[in-house]
Amino acid sequence: MSRTLLAALVTAAVVVPVSAAARPRIPAPAPAALAPPTTATLDKAYTANRANAAEASRMAAAHGDHTRAAADHALAAPSRRFLTFDGRGQGLAVEVLGDLAHADRVAVLVPGSDTTLETYGRFRAGAAALQDRLNSFNSLDGRHETHGALGSTSRPHTAVIAWLGYETPGTVSTTVLTTGRADDAGPPLKRFIRELRGVVGEKAHVSLLCHSYGTVVCGRAARGLDVDDIALIGSPGTGADSVSALRTSARIWAARGADDWIVSVPHVHADLFGTTVGFGADPVSPAFGARVFAAGTGGHSDYFKPGSVSLDNLARIVLGDTSEVTRA
Repeated sequence: MSRTLLAALVTAAVVVPVSAAARPRIPAPAPAALAPPTTATLDKAYTANRANAAEASRMAAAHGDHTRAAADHALAAPSRRFLTFDGRGQGLAVEVLGDLAHADRVAVLVPGSDTTLETYGRFRAGAAALQDRLNSFNSLDGRHETHGALGSTSRPHTAVIAWLGYETPGTVSTTVLTTGRADDAGPPLKRFIRELRGVVGEKAHVSLLCHSYGTVVCGRAARGLDVDDIALIGSPGTGADSVSALRTSARIWAARGADDWIVSVPHVHADLFGTTVGFGADPVSPAFGARVFAAGTGGHSDYFKPGSVSLDNLARIVLGDTSEVTRA
């Protein structure tokens, strides 16, 4: 039955009209040529990428694509802080929320399908909700204070990074059923984490929060990745059959909301039409071996919804307050 459903999904994806694929390619400047960031060069990177987004907006407007022009224009606002911006094609953007230069708790969010520069706002909204929750936990809960020299105390400094660092697949497409895009995204994600460590140092607590197809990306990048926690939310599978198969020293967490449609996706590998489709074991299954936490009644897009059980638990994971994470 699972293989039959998977075959139907592939067939549906193949026969969907491809009118969207015929959209003219949007002109945009090449990304700003920047060295890997350091605490001293963060502001330079932010300034250069805002300027690049502004130029991309002008070029898109001249091309007649006012939707992309508006999206790029919003990203060029003086308050935005991008480590990476590339307005070509679907677009890439890596944005910082919070003070990365002084952060000792960092969350990196990896999105799933249909995340482009045009839809980036909804992805960023989740990152902003997480940063707000981290701030509220810090202001209300003295348990997160750290003790320094001469008995001084300070609360953790947090930053959230929205990592749209790969070309995401379409929800209705053949690419969303295979690891192809994730295979391509794994090396850039690993490189980004290495560069991030160059900014925040080895002592900072770094959490990778991966949603939907983004969990496949994180599964591909997990081996030897220098992060403390990896959370898999709304996952169709990672391509690995167990936590041990991910070959990482990070704690692996998993959650699925009660109303998430992803529960209906078959957790199998199958060879169909000469291509292996499907992502294997369900990360919330006991056999996978992840630390399964509560995600409440939310649906597939609700994991970062303000006030949700899942958002609270993700914030606790980022803060390293793992004993307070509520289990499913």
